[in-house]
Amino acid sequence: MADRTRAHVFVSGKVQGVYYRANTRDTAQGKGLDGWVQNLSDGRVEAVFEGPESEVEEMVEWCQTGSPAADVDDVTVNYASPEGEDGFRIRR
Repeated sequence: MADRTRAHVFVSGKVQGVYYRANTRDTAQGKGLDGWVQNLSDGRVEAVFEGPESEVEEMVEWCQTGSPAADVDDVTVNYASPEGEDGFRIRR
């Protein structure tokens, strides 16, 4: 499990009301990643991805564009050791 990592991501721009969370969930599940995604009250989207480093990196890259209707301005990411997320879900 040493090849697993955790990325905590904040995405800003036009990322709410454009199916960003649903597309993030579907993409992360397709990559076999664990974690969650949620809207923040300030208009950003927050997400956590846990899994193999290469897939987590691909997911962080994906966040730069996100859902087709999104207009991403910035992605901030912090890496850490996995905390044992199980499955991928949308937080409400």
